[in-house]
Amino acid sequence: MGLIEIENMEFYAYHGCFKEEQIVGNRFLVDLAIETDMSVPSKTDSINDALNYQLAYEIVKNEMQKKSHLLEHIAGRILDALYAKFHSIKKATVKVSKMNPPMGGKMERVSVTMSR
Repeated sequence: MGLIEIENMEFYAYHGCFKEEQIVGNRFLVDLAIETDMSVPSKTDSINDALNYQLAYEIVKNEMQKKSHLLEHIAGRILDALYAKFHSIKKATVKVSKMNPPMGGKMERVSVTMSR
């Protein structure tokens, strides 16, 4: 078993419950951790035997381009798309963070973390 982590993927996207957020947009960070069996690729040194994390990044990027009201919805869509593409996933965790959220006070970010 092994763990692939893609950390601090940064996107500018148009997610949020407020109409202004969907027009102006905001910065988002996404962290992804995928548990998978790495015994075969560790021996063969072949991308064909491994979970291709470039494709995992492309999946996250594609899902971040689709507007959502809730971070929970984004995280759920990312997990759905990852499991649809990669059948070797044993467990995946995604964290979606909205930077400087419009909540009436100063804060760095708000985040949602989901695992499956």
